[in-house]
Amino acid sequence: MKYLVSAALAVAGILAVTGTASAAIVCNGKGDCWRTKQKYDYRPEWGLHVYNDDWKWAGADQNKYRWRDHEGRGYWNKGVWIGF
Repeated sequence: MKYLVSAALAVAGILAVTGTASAAIVCNGKGDCWRTKQKYDYRPEWGLHVYNDDWKWAGADQNKYRWRDHEGRGYWNKGVWIGF
């Protein structure tokens, strides 16, 4: 029983570290896309589209979207990262 409890605690610890992140891909209307570590509630007036972390563009969309790097929380607007 002692080993079973230890194993269960170890598995729970691993899941806590690796399984709790709820990442997303966010794109604006200009085709700038970036990854987030969490799914945020963005304001509708920002015109952002939030996708699951496994979302990929394909076909004709390859010319529409591009990956953008960023620091911290925020969103891309007209080529400028707006932090919040």
